[in-house]
Amino acid sequence: MLIARVVGTVVSTIKHPSYYRHKLLVVQPLQLPGQEDERDFLAVDIAHAGIGDVVLVNQEGGGARIVLNDPRSPVISLIVGVLDSVDLPPEQAT
Repeated sequence: MLIARVVGTVVSTIKHPSYYRHKLLVVQPLQLPGQEDERDFLAVDIAHAGIGDVVLVNQEGGGARIVLNDPRSPVISLIVGVLDSVDLPPEQAT
């Protein structure tokens, strides 16, 4: 699991059946100061997130297949929740 911000959407006229009824969103992992930036990636949204939302992303394919109830789904990254707030310990909040 990781915390990320939704930075865009993906529009597709043809997509895998596992993606039907779900949005594809571009997410950017949030980093603590001094950490190396990770690249943006795509995630299937089941939490009804939108651009600018801070989300919780499951990046484990087995868990994504269970949530989608599709054992053959090619999904790895799945947005499973929208976060209201994130609190950091004082030593990391700089």
